[in-house]
Amino acid sequence: MKNIICIFLFFSISWAAWAQTDTEQIVVPLSSPNQIGLLHVSLINGSIKVTGYNGKDVIINAKSREIEKKDCDCPSEKPKEISGMKRIAGSSMELTATEENNKVTISSNSWKNAIDLEIKVPFSFNLKLRTVNYGIVRVEGLSGEMEINNTNDDVELIEISGSVVVNSVNGLIKVSFKQISENTPMAFTTLNGNVDITLPANTKFKAKMKSDRGEIYSDFDMDIEKTAVKADKSNGSNFKVSLDNWVVGKVNGGTTEFLFKNMNGDILLRKGK
Repeated sequence: MKNIICIFLFFSISWAAWAQTDTEQIVVPLSSPNQIGLLHVSLINGSIKVTGYNGKDVIINAKSREIEKKDCDCPSEKPKEISGMKRIAGSSMELTATEENNKVTISSNSWKNAIDLEIKVPFSFNLKLRTVNYGIVRVEGLSGEMEINNTNDDVELIEISGSVVVNSVNGLIKVSFKQISENTPMAFTTLNGNVDITLPANTKFKAKMKSDRGEIYSDFDMDIEKTAVKADKSNGSNFKVSLDNWVVGKVNGGTTEFLFKNMNGDILLRKGK
């Protein structure tokens, strides 16, 4: 609890500086720096970049970015004019951060401006990241369990280790692994965008793939399973037969399921080193 109090005090001290510069750095100490932690970030507008480094604290660099009016669905606001008074603009940085038992939580409810975060965490760290508009999610050089959601932009995970569940609606997904967690299912899904995944060459997995309006490519040797045929007799005398349009194949004899799915875009499954 002490860490939470200290962080809130730091925020109250720094708030005046934020109002002037719209940028700030926060150093968050972990309760147990020798144990793996969890970073949980939730934004409405803005980008999230997380990189691993050889340190024990979580370092947050936050910057406010004005959303272009032509891209913003927010209602237009005109400064009010009141006789004898002048309008004083408030801070556009609406951000909170807490730390408790090695879990660092960062959130913002800012609709007017985008909040762009660049965060450094120890190399081994779990992530739960979410943003909705006006920014990508990028993670680089990290090892851990990762749950990533970006509604209207891209997700890029570069040279990571561990396991991933990643989802987008309007954005590509690009992930390159140095090492994966064995026997851990993973999923990579988007509606509009390519799914481009690079896995170590010796990875053992069972790929379940589906692209409604795109193509599927891979340089892995894959043992493709026969397309399933489904028969339905539930409607009395009517008999319906359908083909399952998922492509399922084993790589290196693996049985752990990795799911790759999109609607508009290609699926590229690459063999790394």
